[in-house]
Amino acid sequence: MKPLKRPVRRSVLVAHVAVSVSWLGLTVGLLTLGLTAFLTHDASMAQAATRAMKVFGDWLVVPVALLSLLSGLLLGLGTPWGLARHRWVWTKFWLTLITAGLSIFSLRPGINEAAARGATDIDLVIAPSVATATYLFITAISVLKPWGPTRRGRRLRQEHARQPAGRG
Repeated sequence: MKPLKRPVRRSVLVAHVAVSVSWLGLTVGLLTLGLTAFLTHDASMAQAATRAMKVFGDWLVVPVALLSLLSGLLLGLGTPWGLARHRWVWTKFWLTLITAGLSIFSLRPGINEAAARGATDIDLVIAPSVATATYLFITAISVLKPWGPTRRGRRLRQEHARQPAGRG
């Protein structure tokens, strides 16, 4: 893929950060509602919490997860960071792909079942807890950029270093 031009790259980066932070906030909100529904002894409160979770699940989970994945993929493919040149980018990609899939194909159906029952079980506390921890980890590696380049990234650096000046 051709490198993104600076204004496009910056716009995609802002969108990626905004949607990723939104995904983290959405998950913390789902965790709060799941805890409320699970721990309360008030049936009407549990029902209200699961109905609110359903609204989040129906309207926000899928678009936010997919936008985070898509914007990250664009940045990975359209910038010098690459998708498979650095371990932290590669790790972010796979964690985002896995959590997006789990959010869409496991979390949403679980929320729908809980909303139909008007109550939740521990699964709707555990899933957002794990997701929140994962998104915090992804955020940390985005900031810290640990582990260095992948084998492919090292090879590309070496090839680039061997090219005569003016040919890169």
